[in-house]
Amino acid sequence: MTKSNATAGDIQTLVPICAADSLAPGQMRACDVANLPPLAIYNLDGEYLATSNICTHEVALLTDGYFEGELVECAMHGGSFNVRTGEAKSLPCKERLQVFSVVVKDGQVFVKI
Repeated sequence: MTKSNATAGDIQTLVPICAADSLAPGQMRACDVANLPPLAIYNLDGEYLATSNICTHEVALLTDGYFEGELVECAMHGGSFNVRTGEAKSLPCKERLQVFSVVVKDGQVFVKI
């Protein structure tokens, strides 16, 4: 008999978000998933990334702002974040965004939770 050291906290679930070909390079999209904060999904030159969609400075949707390169800029006050790391890159934002792992499988984009 094999004993597993995995705990319930170690198990991750893949949650389907969208078809990979429905999000062109340079685009972002808002996504709501049960039991998670609102998400933003980004296509950075064919690499899919996911963060919280709520600006950490004020309650504003990042997908209402601008996405260029690795940065997303909040439309409310112009603060920006690195979508790979969640790091706040410009004021007034100081607190990093939550970042989620993304998997692309069989043409579908999934977020790991």
